[in-house]
Amino acid sequence: MTLRIATRRSPLALLQAEFVQGLFRVHDVDTELVTMHTSGDRALDAPLSSLGGQGVFAIEVQRAVIEGRADVAVHSAKDLPSVTLDGLVLASVPERRDPLDVLVGRSLAGLGPGATVATGSPRRRALLLERRPDLRIVELRGNMATRLSMPGTNGIDAVVAAAAALERLGESALCAERLDPSWFVPQVGQGALALEARVDDAATLSLLAMINDVGAMTALLAERAFLRELGTGCSIPAGAHATLRDAEVLLHGVMIGVDGSKSVRASLSGPEPESLGAQLAMMLRDDMGGATLVGWDATS
Repeated sequence: MTLRIATRRSPLALLQAEFVQGLFRVHDVDTELVTMHTSGDRALDAPLSSLGGQGVFAIEVQRAVIEGRADVAVHSAKDLPSVTLDGLVLASVPERRDPLDVLVGRSLAGLGPGATVATGSPRRRALLLERRPDLRIVELRGNMATRLSMPGTNGIDAVVAAAAALERLGESALCAERLDPSWFVPQVGQGALALEARVDDAATLSLLAMINDVGAMTALLAERAFLRELGTGCSIPAGAHATLRDAEVLLHGVMIGVDGSKSVRASLSGPEPESLGAQLAMMLRDDMGGATLVGWDATS
């Protein structure tokens, strides 16, 4: 069989899909790409929160699989809603790349008072303002190449990007600073790819199992359970980052007020990733006051 892989048409998404093709090639599996523009790609001037959040980059790709026009959907895991669509299953997570955020243009210490930083992420905005309330944060959309070209233009001093995106594009040299994940907690799924298939497609699920990284899958399940319990998608600032330590998952999470004025952080470890993610979310939200942070009342 030839495995049909559905993907967005953006340059970064195509590189990710081609990476997946390479993994299958090692196992002598023939593949072809089924490419499409998503809602998020067609409205590059609008904030993601106004378009519906994470799902705008996923739904058309998922629909191609559900309708039988493709066998596998390839997503940036951070763009995939935490509730899986009926009929699909998160079947494979290849080895994860760097999950950290980076500054392009200038380091945080190199940004003068009132400097302008561009980002389209409420999480990144809030975390920057928490550490540097003097900064001016402006909206950022467009494909990755456009974003990376912005420092030094239109008054923008720096942009925030994912380290994994720079790595895939061969632009890691543009990194001015890797942001410490102990305070700049990454977006759920950042650096990972999420591969979905139809829940009843046994042949495809068997092939996907061959390229699954158990550690990456375990970490992603914990992070997605955290986000699912909060129910926020990418519209309200929160982050979680899971690592494996022996037989346990160590999960670090944060909730931040939308203005960066206050945050709550905690870490938990345990053997079962999904219950751990939900438990950490409930701890931050219910026990540590996360639900009272600025902007979070809108989710209650």
